[in-house]
Amino acid sequence: MNKPVGKPYSETRLVKYIDKRIVELRHRKTQAAISAESGFKRPNVLAMIKSGAIKLPLDRVPALAKALECDPAQLFTMAVEQLGGDTTDRAIRDVFGTIVTENEAAWIEEIRKASRNSDPSLTTRARSAIWEIFGK
Repeated sequence: MNKPVGKPYSETRLVKYIDKRIVELRHRKTQAAISAESGFKRPNVLAMIKSGAIKLPLDRVPALAKALECDPAQLFTMAVEQLGGDTTDRAIRDVFGTIVTENEAAWIEEIRKASRNSDPSLTTRARSAIWEIFGK
């Protein structure tokens, strides 16, 4: 699939996700309000990111995540994908490990509490229980 001219990031997960979140928040705030909340000096910067014309600078991730009311780790992961694909993502994972969202961290904390910090292995029974929670 060809990318629109001048929009090299248009097919990235981040672009699709930002567009989706803006639509989901439309009943409460405009794209211009989200842009202002994110600290972009010019409102068209968010429009350019959303269209795929430019990539999201990593230093803007926390503020944009707050404005989009989403998890900053998830948004950061998608922004990293725009930087350089597999090699950049692999380097970050090698240095920092798997990036978890706030929701995933809450699950981990509950597992630690329930197991009294015994570091339980993921057994077939435990895996089945997790899948059952999600109706799978």
